[in-house]
Amino acid sequence: MKHWTDKSTAASSAAPVKLVSVSGSWQSPSKTRALTDAVAVAVGDRRPVELTTIDLAEVGQAIVSLRDIKAAEPEIRLLFSAVEQSDLLIVGSPIFKASYTGIFKHFFDLFDPHALIGKPVLLTATGGTHHHALVLEHHIRPLFAFFRARTLPTTIYAIADDFEDGVLINGAVKDRIEQAADEAAHAIELSTFRRAGVRA
Repeated sequence: MKHWTDKSTAASSAAPVKLVSVSGSWQSPSKTRALTDAVAVAVGDRRPVELTTIDLAEVGQAIVSLRDIKAAEPEIRLLFSAVEQSDLLIVGSPIFKASYTGIFKHFFDLFDPHALIGKPVLLTATGGTHHHALVLEHHIRPLFAFFRARTLPTTIYAIADDFEDGVLINGAVKDRIEQAADEAAHAIELSTFRRAGVRA
């Protein structure tokens, strides 16, 4: 069960924020994981973070038969708790037949409908062609709207040609990551103010 959770803290005098990244691909390694990792690095360049990476390719077999989080093994329950307690959530899924993967949907189906209220969520996806880019707006954003999470304005979509040897190389996609990371840093600040009872 090791390697399911990867935690690191950037060197800074500021308290680290709890960042959770969820990759919804069934394959490992995957372009989706490479994309969510790149986004996490960009956020970490702006704020010190404690990063938990949840790769559903690695934990999917332990999750797919679950009907209730309470029935999960302790290591798996920790992953759900990490999502619920995070200051920022990065999510990504490959797009197949105009939608996200089944394991991605099932993972979030297990959360209580109130578990993600107000949580900043940065949306990403990968696909074979640009024709699937709007799945981010028509499928993934509505999923988190159901949870009343605060999805960030900028989404990130990448195709196979944007990667070389598993590394993101497309400059335009990298620019969107930088924009989204700026929005994420601002959203974290707003959340911190709200928890402290300060009007933003």
